[in-house]
Amino acid sequence: MINTILFDLDGTLLPMDVDVFMSNYFKALGKKCAHLVDPKKLPKMILDSTECMVRSVDAVKTNQEVFMEDFAKKIESDFQSLLPVLDEFYKEEFQNLKFTTQPVEIVVEVIKILKEKGYTLVVATNPLFPRQAILHRIQWSGLEENDFSLITDYESMHFCKPNLDFYSEILQKIEKRSEECIMVGNDVQEDIIAEKLGMKTFLIEDNIINRENKEPSPEYRGSYQDLLDFVMALPNLKKE
Repeated sequence: MINTILFDLDGTLLPMDVDVFMSNYFKALGKKCAHLVDPKKLPKMILDSTECMVRSVDAVKTNQEVFMEDFAKKIESDFQSLLPVLDEFYKEEFQNLKFTTQPVEIVVEVIKILKEKGYTLVVATNPLFPRQAILHRIQWSGLEENDFSLITDYESMHFCKPNLDFYSEILQKIEKRSEECIMVGNDVQEDIIAEKLGMKTFLIEDNIINRENKEPSPEYRGSYQDLLDFVMALPNLKKE
């Protein structure tokens, strides 16, 4: 029986134009770190180290450890001097990027209904960012940290999407079986792949990403309104 709903964040709980977000993100981060790193070189350095994270299959090192080890090799200045600057950026300046997103009220209603019905809720975002940056984005969507039993971040996770071990690690952390879960997301390759573990999937088509242009086969699919209708029809676990 389904008792757990996993949600992607960017493009699902929080609609956004990823290109617009990333462009402004790199601009703001480059300005913050300009005294230590060439702003023109920073985007490629971050993307290359992020790719290193995505490729990692090391179950011992967290995503943060993989990223920082690779990123440190690229920094010509004192790497230790950069760390507090990055921490301050994600705590303070990152929140100014809210203008790049387009929150939708239906998302808040969906989460409210699921909480009232007693479902376990997870933010299964690709853990490429520090937790603080993820919490900011959750708040931009109109939600709060305590709405969820688990929020994936690069400090605590060891794998990234589309690696199936990412989903297996979530199941281990929340002590659930795949058949108890539905993964809701807008990315065909990164979110709907969860079906290979036996999870049911719901493809949000409003902001669909389909890099391989292959016809997906989710259990459910549709708009935000369709998701709301689906959630309203789910049984109330508190009355079971």
